[in-house]
Amino acid sequence: MQKKKVLFFIYQMGAGGAARTFLNILNNIDRAKFTPILVTLDYNGGYETYIKDDVKIIKLPTKRLRSAILPLAKTIRKEKVDIVFSTIPNYNVIAILGTILSFSRAKNVVREAAFLGGSLRENIKLRVVGKLYKHADRVVALSKGVQDNIINRYKVNPKKISVIYNPVDVDGIQRLARQDDIRAEDKEILKRASKIVVTAGRLVADKDHRTLINAFSKVQSRINDAHLVILGEGILEEELKQLVRKLELEEYVHFFGFQKNPYAYFQAADLFVLSSVREGFGHVLAEALSTGTPIVSTDARPGASEVLDYGVYGEMCPRSDSVKLADKICSMLLLSDEEQRDIVEKGIERANHFHVDKIVRQYENMFLHILEEKHS
Repeated sequence: MQKKKVLFFIYQMGAGGAARTFLNILNNIDRAKFTPILVTLDYNGGYETYIKDDVKIIKLPTKRLRSAILPLAKTIRKEKVDIVFSTIPNYNVIAILGTILSFSRAKNVVREAAFLGGSLRENIKLRVVGKLYKHADRVVALSKGVQDNIINRYKVNPKKISVIYNPVDVDGIQRLARQDDIRAEDKEILKRASKIVVTAGRLVADKDHRTLINAFSKVQSRINDAHLVILGEGILEEELKQLVRKLELEEYVHFFGFQKNPYAYFQAADLFVLSSVREGFGHVLAEALSTGTPIVSTDARPGASEVLDYGVYGEMCPRSDSVKLADKICSMLLLSDEEQRDIVEKGIERANHFHVDKIVRQYENMFLHILEEKHS
């Protein structure tokens, strides 16, 4: 079989979830069947250093997304691409327009990674995006909840949608978790803790760290010397630190910032907590499961429930409810060793449902199916 060229288009290979998903697929797609090409705007993304050497990387001569349409069209035509694969609505629109203007036989696959919409303005925008998606050959939803949202708000034909979960590099995460990558000053802080609770994510409203901090104030009053570690950066950092000061938790709540290897911190913790109000998938939950760390999560729409199979693989509670979140955290921290071992084993079993090898095979089969449709 002649190898098929798949062009992966993204704004830049930064540190976000979309870039991480692209990285996993780029590095693991079967080279006997596919030739992957990465196309970005004129930026240097942090994940580029982790891309395998045999992946051709093309930088378009612009930093503006709207200016990328014609250069992308030219690249599609020049590289004789079979499939153009993109993710996130704004990038998907550019990818579809670029493919149309390439006057080539390339097919479009667009990926939706978030549960978008809600306001009238957002819903109208999604309807417009949905009209453009009629030109795509397949729409990939990263969860069943996202699929329902695409049908209801984008008005995309359900027959055109495939649900493929995020690929998780379980083996790589477990290797990193075993590395001694916790900073010396952080180790000193953690030594003082009787129990360690960790969370990771951007410090933005959707992650709702405010509810987590309020919940932890209740936990700390019930479990002496419990400590909360917050990994990540964002616009709400100072506001959250003010809340910590107001609750007199400075000794017990620690902002460790962005960490290249958060998994070492996950494994050092007794519990991982996700307090988000919405998650398209909840990738960090699958990563925490991979490290063998027990989980408490809010019912973050729609992905968290799917990752944890509605509470089978982690404790769940309502969103924005600090009292119930605190109760769940305390009950998990007070489990017996035997109960914890059982949770760890089940968690790793669940993480393997999203193993990168399994998910990338699903992408490969979907790509080949689309190309077969082309010639049928």
